[in-house]
Amino acid sequence: MSEAGAGSVAESVLGDLRDEGAELDRLVRGLSDQKWAWRTSAVGWSIAHQIAHLAWTDQVALLAATEPEAFAEEVAKAAAAPESFVDQGAEEGAALPPAELLARWRNGREELWRVLRSAPPGTRIPWYGPPMGVASMATARIMETWAHGQDIADGLGRRREPTVRLRHVARIGVRARDYAFGVRGLAVPGEEFRVELEGMDGEVWAYGPEGAAQRVTGPAYDFCLLVTQRAHRADLAVRAEGPDADRWLDIAQAFAGPPGKGRAPKGGAGGE
Repeated sequence: MSEAGAGSVAESVLGDLRDEGAELDRLVRGLSDQKWAWRTSAVGWSIAHQIAHLAWTDQVALLAATEPEAFAEEVAKAAAAPESFVDQGAEEGAALPPAELLARWRNGREELWRVLRSAPPGTRIPWYGPPMGVASMATARIMETWAHGQDIADGLGRRREPTVRLRHVARIGVRARDYAFGVRGLAVPGEEFRVELEGMDGEVWAYGPEGAAQRVTGPAYDFCLLVTQRAHRADLAVRAEGPDADRWLDIAQAFAGPPGKGRAPKGGAGGE
């Protein structure tokens, strides 16, 4: 892809990142202090914890993009406390008054957006997993924003209408397949899978070779819930053909870091 082409892709993804943040902002603006303390579907996390985590992650991403040496120190801290460093960042932010926390999240995500938008072509940004280009970093922020927004919507008892921005979440979920196996110490499958998802735009979102022996199919929305570990596979209409593909649906994660704990099954139409 030419530099001009790569730039247009990054611009498009950055536009979707801004839109995803704005949608979640509309969901939480105007909430009473009492509602900020409401529990969400993530055990031990309130709505304030969810926004605090997004604000913290935006700040860490900003550090990675502007001060890579300082970010390396954050990676070392995470490696020293892999099970607690995320919760610690959320706890610190959640202790702030809601208005201050909301302002911190708004300012941080806008500053990160500006830095990513002005990054020179070919920029690589270090992260907890492999370094990422600007478009990939923006995609990761869309995924995080959507996933934690889902927790908040669940906590408020509201249903958000899925959008075609979920293409980014689905794509990063597919690309993170090998990472999901590797982070658990499992052998990475030697062949690609075919993933065919029913998109919100009426199209089939397809990834991998058409003639692959192992396949994953289902609604894109359900697949995104799966790879962000916002729902158990038993409650989703995502199906696998082949033993490795089936194993993947048990461990899939679209995010960097230690294996996620996932969610317990609730039972539902997607269950076997």
